[in-house]
Amino acid sequence: MTDRFILLVEDNPDDEELTLLSLRKHNLAHEIVVVHDGVEAIDFLFAQGSYANREISRVPSIVLLDLKLPKLDGLGVLKRLRADERTRMLPVVVLTSSSQDADVIASYNLGANSYVRKPVEFGAFVEAVSSLGLYWATVNRPPPLDVLR
Repeated sequence: MTDRFILLVEDNPDDEELTLLSLRKHNLAHEIVVVHDGVEAIDFLFAQGSYANREISRVPSIVLLDLKLPKLDGLGVLKRLRADERTRMLPVVVLTSSSQDADVIASYNLGANSYVRKPVEFGAFVEAVSSLGLYWATVNRPPPLDVLR
């Protein structure tokens, strides 16, 4: 059994539910951890604040990151992750409703591994997230755990 899990950073309850449904449809993650704002994401990943007792050696296999988040937006989270050697290579997929070119460019400039726009239609949303999950959970080879600790 692996210690890897998916970290979902999503503040919209409907999008959270759809994303979880889509990932679980294909049993793509033994565990999915959900945080609801950018500050909580940083606290979780760096085992600080309310997550100070979390085992920091448990690293997500992928972070699914919304851009429009309270407290600290997704670009701020991404900037912080890429600035720290411990999380610099952590795979991050921006999963957002924004289709603005500026958001796409900023995400890639800050080191996003992928940018996926959330489809509005239910079936398309489920299919997009399922495909995304299949790739990152079964096809992609993440960095070795010791590089991410």
